[in-house]
Amino acid sequence: MARLLHYSDIENVFDVPERAAKLAGRLRELDGPDAAVVATGDTTAPGVLSLVAKGRQTIDFYTATDTLFDTFGNHEFDYGPDALRGLVADAPVEFVSANVRDEDGEPFGRREGVVPWTTRAVDGATVGFVGVTDPATDSLNPMAAPLTFDDPVATVREALDELASEGPTVDHRVVLSHLGGGDDDIAREFDVDAVLGGHVHSRRNERIDGTLLVRPGVNGEAVAEVDLGDPNDANDHPTATLHEPDGVVPHGELERSLARRMAAADLGEVVDRVEEPIERAGEVVHGGECRVGNFVADAFRWAHDADVGLSNAGGLRQGDPWQGDVTKADLISLIPFEEPVVLTSVTGAELRGVLREMAAPDVDFGEDDWWHGHVSNARVVWDADAEELLEATVAGAPIDPDARYTVATSEYLLHSDHEYPTLSERHRIGEADIQYEVLADFARERGIDPEIEGRIEIRNREE
Repeated sequence: MARLLHYSDIENVFDVPERAAKLAGRLRELDGPDAAVVATGDTTAPGVLSLVAKGRQTIDFYTATDTLFDTFGNHEFDYGPDALRGLVADAPVEFVSANVRDEDGEPFGRREGVVPWTTRAVDGATVGFVGVTDPATDSLNPMAAPLTFDDPVATVREALDELASEGPTVDHRVVLSHLGGGDDDIAREFDVDAVLGGHVHSRRNERIDGTLLVRPGVNGEAVAEVDLGDPNDANDHPTATLHEPDGVVPHGELERSLARRMAAADLGEVVDRVEEPIERAGEVVHGGECRVGNFVADAFRWAHDADVGLSNAGGLRQGDPWQGDVTKADLISLIPFEEPVVLTSVTGAELRGVLREMAAPDVDFGEDDWWHGHVSNARVVWDADAEELLEATVAGAPIDPDARYTVATSEYLLHSDHEYPTLSERHRIGEADIQYEVLADFARERGIDPEIEGRIEIRNREE
């Protein structure tokens, strides 16, 4: 019976060549003549090595793993549409994308071989694939702003209709999705065997209205092995098993190739040394106040001598803890975006709105209990049950709604309307260096020794 080996959101897995090699090793171990390897976006970026190679390090990974298909995540566009077109043309995979349109409103990448749907024979079964991307990508990623993203439900319907009328008779229908929460809409709307998802970084393996929904998590922490079942047996439903990469023989050639790319980048400068490990896992950066979040918010505020420093939790990329020597590469791995730290001016009333928007109820992605921000020189008390901001202070004093405050933050937040919608371009009054350069300068001058100080208190939160 046909199997699919699914990975997604591997992002900065390439920054530790051994980790990428283990992931490739697991895929190779699971692969076989009855299987096809597929991905669902955020394969090329972000990350240190991605920034250096402009995403092309993923070509090494595609080759090592015999990946057949991928679709576009929001981070595939980090280096602009033209860079992505070049990658699509050169990569040894077929990109499946039904809802991305280029600068002229035409289907993106058709000249380079991007297709809205495709089929493949896997272990004697014909499998049809459709690919879709989060329609908010042009808001989530400034480099994707020239593009447009059609409604995924409508485009999946059109692609499935074309598949039925123009393609061969298929035994299984699979959606390769970088929608996150939108996977549920696809499952409820269409009779498909599986939606292989990404975008949201938590794992998933469940069934909705008879459709299997799977997410393998982030940074190569797991591979989803999907057994599509016997198409001739109505009771043989698709199932999935998540496999972690530990315990396999790493793909040596891939590890050496990535290590050479990393060495050529010359990012080994040590900016400080950390005695107590600084965690940066997803449950840490989205769990409320944390040391790495405080470090970033402090650095942003320091760069502008602002009243408040603000970092969005989603901008802090997950990875191994910092311990011992911390290099510039480590800082880039945390925030691998070529965007500056900007200075904004807001009223006190607007600042209270911004601080309230750190809470999950005001963010339309991620898990319900995620916390989405970190602050410097401010304190926030949030009632999770009442979804109410109980206290908000700056420098220990209550926020005056009529006063003005300066806030140092990521330029991205002025562009996106999915996080901190109160902030916009009209609030910009200054600009500092690129974010990771600010972190490096701050670390050299002030060191890296953040503490938990009670900046964020979340009450009545279910544990």
